[in-house]
Amino acid sequence: MSAGLLCPGQGAQTVGMGVSWTQQSPAAAEVFRRCSEALGFDLLELCAAGPAERLVRTDVCQPAILATSAACLAALEEQGRVDRGRCSVALGLSLGEYTALYAAGVLELEDAVRLVRLRGSAMQEASDDPPSGMTSLVGADRETAQEVCDEATASGGVCVVANLNAPGQVVISGDREALARAEAAATAHGIRRTIRLEVAGAFHSPLMEPARARLEQAIDDTPFKPARFPVIANATAEPASDVDTLRKNLVRQLTAPVLFESSLRRALADGVESFFELSPGRVLCGLVKKISRKFPVESGTEA
Repeated sequence: MSAGLLCPGQGAQTVGMGVSWTQQSPAAAEVFRRCSEALGFDLLELCAAGPAERLVRTDVCQPAILATSAACLAALEEQGRVDRGRCSVALGLSLGEYTALYAAGVLELEDAVRLVRLRGSAMQEASDDPPSGMTSLVGADRETAQEVCDEATASGGVCVVANLNAPGQVVISGDREALARAEAAATAHGIRRTIRLEVAGAFHSPLMEPARARLEQAIDDTPFKPARFPVIANATAEPASDVDTLRKNLVRQLTAPVLFESSLRRALADGVESFFELSPGRVLCGLVKKISRKFPVESGTEA
């Protein structure tokens, strides 16, 4: 059976994540040891005890989620539940693209966790000038979301479509004033509800340009290997295996919309017959089911 790996993104974090994997799997514990050594602080202790106010920070939760996903993968391989040799593709939601690259053998674990730490730091800094954020438009499609953004920016500011996750799950990004105008305009466009997300800033928008420039240099300086199996990019919804394309995809995704629904549809069109979502959470399993209930989806969520 052709299987795809799903790798969660920011927002999946929770205090306690990763702990049970390390308790049942020496391989998972080794993942956290290596990540902690690479970063210079005890990542497992942070995941285990929080506090939640620190774990939610962009520069902290991104390496913590990647480490948890990598530990989950190590444990599942140790238990014989997942075989990367039988994987045909990997894809992740935003941050999860880095985990997918690690799973596909493109990045070494230490390089991956250091990159996402820097990515989170750069995104956190870019979020403060100007103050910005993200809003979920419940029930919207891309065209309607774009109309709302156009109306919100008619008098200035930045507001763009940032995430196309599944049917009816569209997220927009922008400066806070433009987002407020978009939220006020949403009802007139038939959007049922808006939810301001608890994130630091306007991810996947032009406001992340300062972070993109900083991250690009770090990506150029990091060793990459050709992928053992293709990784579908957030920014293009196309599979890639060669180093040059994989690097460009990571740089582009910081300011481009996340095309997760299209990425899932591409995986299905390419013959993927089942998916396995790594810890933490089950968000991506839910997105797959919104697109098609024909395909088995299993989650590595901890007991």
